[in-house]
Amino acid sequence: MPNLSGSPEAKPLLATLRGIRQPVPPIWLMRQAGRYLPEYRALRETKGRFLDLAMDPEAATEITLQPIRRFGMDGAILFSDILIVPWALGQDLRFEAGEGPRLAPPLVETVLDSLVCRPERLDPVYATVRGVAASLPATTTLLGFAGSPWTVATYMVAGQGSRDQAETRALAYGDPQKFGAIIDSIVAMTIDYLGGQIEAGVEAVQLFDSWAGSLSPDQFERWVIAPTAAIVGGLKARHPDVPIIGFPKGAGGKLVAYARETGVDAIGIDETVDPAWADAILPDDLPVQGNLDPLALLAGGAALDAGVDRILAAFHNRPHVFNLGHGIGQFTPIAHVERLLTRVRGKA
Repeated sequence: MPNLSGSPEAKPLLATLRGIRQPVPPIWLMRQAGRYLPEYRALRETKGRFLDLAMDPEAATEITLQPIRRFGMDGAILFSDILIVPWALGQDLRFEAGEGPRLAPPLVETVLDSLVCRPERLDPVYATVRGVAASLPATTTLLGFAGSPWTVATYMVAGQGSRDQAETRALAYGDPQKFGAIIDSIVAMTIDYLGGQIEAGVEAVQLFDSWAGSLSPDQFERWVIAPTAAIVGGLKARHPDVPIIGFPKGAGGKLVAYARETGVDAIGIDETVDPAWADAILPDDLPVQGNLDPLALLAGGAALDAGVDRILAAFHNRPHVFNLGHGIGQFTPIAHVERLLTRVRGKA
C-alpha cells in the first residue's frame, strides 16, 4: 500500500512517481551513465563500440551502476538506446563514430513488412535489467525506458537522425496509412519491450519523445499523444502499478494536452519550459520531472545554483523528481554534478 502520510518511503523516487511528495526531491539525470564519467570511458576503451556495450549484459550492468556508486543517485537508468526497438523490428543498426546511429534500410525507401522481426535481440537488455536489479542499493529505483513512437519512427524512416525530421513529417502527411502502420508496429513492440523490462526487475519506465517539438498541434495529437496513450494503456493492462514517465521534449504549450490525454503517471519537462508556468498549468497532483538546463550544469557556479533554486522553488508543493531538461553533456565536470547533488539535497 502507498504511504499516504507523505513521509519518506524506502525508495523516494518510486514514491514520488506514485504521487507522494518527498521532503527532499529525489534526483537522477538523463544520460547519467555515459561519456562524462572516467570509469565509463575506461570500460569503453576495453570493450569497444556502443552497441557492443549495450548488448553485453555484464558491461551494461556495470555502466548502469557506475553513477549509483559514484553519486548515490535515487534512480538507476538502464544503459541502452531507444533504437533497440527498430533493431528488434528488423532494421540493421550501427553507430558511426562522430556521426550517430544508422538504420538500414530506411523506411522512406521500403516497407516495414519487408523486414524480419527479431524480438530475440531484446534478450540481452532483459539480462542487464536482472543484473542491475540484483546489485542496486535498497533505496534506489530501477528505471527502464523506450523511445516514444514518433521519435523512434523519425530514425526508422530516415535511417538516421535529422535536425527537422523533414522526411518523416513529409511521409506522415503524404502517406498517413504507411506511416500509421510504422507507428502501430512500434507501439506493439514497445509494449512488449517495456513489459519485458518490468518482468525482469524494472520498477518504473520512461518514454523518451526527443523530437516531439517538431510537430504541429494536430500532428502532435495524432503521432505523439495517441500512440503514447496506446502504450500507456497496453502497459497498464499488464502492470497497473508501474509508474510511467512521459518526456515530450519541446512540447511547450502542448504539455497540458499530453498530460491530460496520454495517461502517464509523471511528466518530464525540458529546459525551455518555465518551471513556474508548468507548475501553474499542470494538474496539482501530477508528479513533474525536470528541468535544469544541461548547459547550466556544464557551466557550474552561480548559473547552476540559480537554476537549481528556481526549479526547487517552483515545484516545492508538488511531487517533484529533480532532473535535467535533457541528457547530461559529455564534457560536464564531475565536480559540477557533485555540487548539484549537494544543493538539491539541502547541504549547500
